[in-house]
Order: sequence, then structure tokens, then C-alpha cells
Amino acid sequence: MRFALSTNWNNARLDDGAAIADEAIALGFDALELGFRTMPEQIAGFKSRLDQIPVDSVHAYCPVPIGAPSGHPELHQLAHHDEEERALARLLLKKTIECAVELGAKVVVTHAGYAELDGLFVNLDSSVLRRLAKGKDDKPDVTRPVYAKHLAKAHVRRKKRGKKLLEVFRRELDKVIPELEKTGLTLALENLPSIEGFPNAEEAEALMKDLAGAPVRLWFDTGHARVRASYKWDDPETDIANRFAPHVCGMHLNDVKDFHDDHRQPGWGNVDFAALKPLAQRDILRIFEPHEPVTFDELKTSLESIRRLWS
Repeated sequence: MRFALSTNWNNARLDDGAAIADEAIALGFDALELGFRTMPEQIAGFKSRLDQIPVDSVHAYCPVPIGAPSGHPELHQLAHHDEEERALARLLLKKTIECAVELGAKVVVTHAGYAELDGLFVNLDSSVLRRLAKGKDDKPDVTRPVYAKHLAKAHVRRKKRGKKLLEVFRRELDKVIPELEKTGLTLALENLPSIEGFPNAEEAEALMKDLAGAPVRLWFDTGHARVRASYKWDDPETDIANRFAPHVCGMHLNDVKDFHDDHRQPGWGNVDFAALKPLAQRDILRIFEPHEPVTFDELKTSLESIRRLWS
């Protein structure tokens, strides 16, 4: 079974793309995902190691756009009501597609955008819900009546706002799909760890039905799915994984302790990776996407453990 490493893990420590690739090789990874922190000057180093460790996927936006303060997957959003914002997102996505072609990648992973839940009198976004979930001990408790009350209202607002955004986003995809078809790339829409994250399960289902046969698929982030399920923003992550398995072209392997987007190595937190084995055994990309402070040894042990678990 093939596993790749997101370069976001060691990009901040190592300036040279070749050195980043060498570290992934030493860990035992089979391929790379170029993360959204990739700098233009690092591309040559990655290209010099393609015969040893190929690039399976590229995470938009990559490389970091000139003039941007830092790399970020949501510098601009394709799922947005502002026309200028969408135009900028298309431009950056085009640059990412060019990078993916240059490196021989198969998939471009993207954060589409957000169905905002602000209101004239009451905001119902994720930050508000997180505060309402906290009890006296400052720990999240989704059984709190005040949380349940506001969550129900948030779901109603989220459905209405998402429906409007879906129409806008669908038209944007029509502008992107010809470039994907020309290059042979697949655009993968990642699940995001907030109630506003677009598309949610309902919207993803509508998109996959409408785009059958198009080079647009879904991307399953294990940690994001656990966070969404923990706050009851979505169904349990194993249910989501099974429901959308035919439409998923890849997954980010992150572990979390339920409520926080920790991005730790698999085996560290509460994600049930054994239950995700049916999805992992499909013909998809499997990308480890840890963040600091995960160490070399922790990541190596985690990779070996997941190989055994899913073999």
C-alpha cells in the first residue's frame, strides 16, 4: 500500500526541496504531496528527486503566490459570492494546476470555501458554537442545552446559505473543468473542520451527482471529519467515509483528540483508523499530513503502524 507525506510537515525546517524529499524517503514514504507552504524556489529540488520519490498530489495554493505573506489554502475562495474573489481563486488554482502538471501529480486538493453563518443580530458560526459548547471546566460538551438550541438554528441557516453558494460554485467549476480535462488532473474538494466548511455532506452529494464523469472528486481528511462529528456538525466520520467512498480520490491522515484540529500523527488521538480501512483499501491516494510538533521518530512509527493496520 502506497503512502505519501505532505511537505507541510518539514517545509518550515528545510529550505531545499531535495532535502525535504530526502527526509520523506528516510521515513519510508513512497511519494509526496506538495503542501500549500511550498515556496517557488523549492520546486527545482523536488524535481531533482522525482526518480526517487514522485509527487502524487499538490495542495492548493502551490507554490506560495508571489506577494503573499505566507502559504495558505484559503488565500482566495472559489466558493464565494464575490466575483472578484472567485476570479482571484481561479487564477491561483490555475497556477497550482500548472505546478501539478510540471511535477507529474495526479490530483489537486483544494479548500473550496465557506457558507458564512453571520447574521444581523446573531452569529451562528463555528467560533460561536465552540464557545457555547464549553462548560464550567472550559471543556466542550455538546449535550449542553444552550449548545443544542443554537446548533439546531445553525443547521437551518447553514442549509439555506449552502444552497445559494452551491449554485455559485457550480458555475465556477464549469470554468475550471476544461483545464482539468486538458491536463488530465482531478480536482479534489476537501472536507473542512467547521460547520461553515463547504461543501458539507449534503452539498458534496449534490455535486457528485451533478458532476458524474467530470474530473472533480472528494477528499477525506480524517481529523477534519472527526472534529465535525464531535461537534455534531456532521455524521460520524466512519459513516461519512463509507457513504462517499465511491467519490473519494484521496485522504489526509491526521489524528485529533475530538474537538481540535490537531493534525497529529495517526495513533496519537481518537480517530478510529481501523474503521477507515475499507476506504483506505480503495484505489485512492493516502497522504500523511502532520504538523509540528510531530517528530521524525513519531511519524516513522505511525507510518509503520498504519501499514500494518491496513495491509
